[in-house]
Amino acid sequence: MATLRQDIELDTDPDAAWDALRDFGALHERLVTGLVTACESDGHERVITFANGVTVRELLIGADDAHRRLTYAIVDGFTHYQGTAQVIPEKQGCRFVWHVDLLPDERAGDVALLMEQGASAIRRTLGDTGV
Repeated sequence: MATLRQDIELDTDPDAAWDALRDFGALHERLVTGLVTACESDGHERVITFANGVTVRELLIGADDAHRRLTYAIVDGFTHYQGTAQVIPEKQGCRFVWHVDLLPDERAGDVALLMEQGASAIRRTLGDTGV
């Protein structure tokens, strides 16, 4: 099983970063603007559209407010796909840690590229909130 990770340092208030991550239906507006252009959600499932037109259906597995951690899954197109993202407070700002475990391994390269683009979009979207 492939395991991918993005570790993103942000000069952003941890509560603000968590609020954006926790807003499952507003991914395209609050977390990865530009990379994801549309998101339709019922609160437990979302269909996202990437800038290249590809759509993906994601299921919300859980959101842990105490630990600022969100878990989601993709069930179509993978044998296994689980993603977690967590906002960790730092002395200055926060750290956004994003993990994905997936099968088949052959899909890891494409997912890693999207995660790199996602990390850049998170930095642009959340920006510097003056922490």
